[in-house]
Amino acid sequence: MKFPFKKCFVISEIGVNHNGDINLAKKMVRASKESGADAVKFQTFTAESLVSKKTPKVEYQKRTTNVSESHYQMIKSLEMSKDDHKILLDFCRSEDIEFISTPYDVDSAKFLDKLGVKTFKTASADIVDLPLHDFLASTGKPIIISTGMATYDEIDQVVEIYKSHKNLNITLLHCVSNYPCKFESLNMSVISSLRERYNLNVGYSDHAIGFLPAVAAVAIGSSVIEKHFTLDKNLPGPDHKASSTPDEFKDLVDSIRLCEIFMGKSLKEVQEEEKQMREVSRKSLFFKNNIKKGEKLSLNDISLKRPGAGLYAKVIPEIIGRKTIRDVEAETMISLEDFE
Repeated sequence: MKFPFKKCFVISEIGVNHNGDINLAKKMVRASKESGADAVKFQTFTAESLVSKKTPKVEYQKRTTNVSESHYQMIKSLEMSKDDHKILLDFCRSEDIEFISTPYDVDSAKFLDKLGVKTFKTASADIVDLPLHDFLASTGKPIIISTGMATYDEIDQVVEIYKSHKNLNITLLHCVSNYPCKFESLNMSVISSLRERYNLNVGYSDHAIGFLPAVAAVAIGSSVIEKHFTLDKNLPGPDHKASSTPDEFKDLVDSIRLCEIFMGKSLKEVQEEEKQMREVSRKSLFFKNNIKKGEKLSLNDISLKRPGAGLYAKVIPEIIGRKTIRDVEAETMISLEDFE
């Protein structure tokens, strides 16, 4: 996969919604494919390397997981083994959908690189993990970088790392890091600002309810859309309730593809279906009065009427004062051949 994409690249963010169950993960891969996703994305980490034992849960995790379970225990239960990664990568190939994963540390990134993953995606929280970005940049592979919670200074620093490795095959994802996030917080105009500031592909990682924000992101030029995916919002785990079901995800993809059709291209041109209307509803120049051969045309001799198959008003200065070469009747469409 190379950037920029020919069409919006839609990622089903399975993340940790597999709940550590390889069979559930496979079902989600197949359902994502059936829903129209171009890729599925998982997360690669070990609890020991990611979380200290005293890390607290954030509010949405407290609402969606067992209150007696610590942050560390929650993350531990959502790990995916290296063997499971290999199984899922092969399964994705058999389903003809791209396997992507988010490494949360350099060792995980090295494992994914060796495994043959074609594209990396980094989490918003890891915009400040500069060693991780330094390694990913060195691979030369496409990188999708979420920018939730980030400042421009932090994004600047990461982009400079990729520039130093001469790897600008990257896409920045606008993101608001809450599950779900409020519409008032979406600040979608940043998508255009990011593209102008960095001259890079820009996409949108959607944590809002519904799919309208994602479609709006496509309408303003997003090349990648990522949305969390679940088979059942009532499954245990921190992210299910803010995720899309297969039917919701299909509605999202269908709406994105429709948006791509009606966005068209930036060239302003007459559409085929407009041509009949153009000829009928526009106005052409007509003789308002009967005029004898050799008379000079005056402005009072001209009217503008439908249909629009003749001369437009822009030629009026060119024909005023010219003599007719024949007798003409009122209500006749004017032609340049009527004059000397």
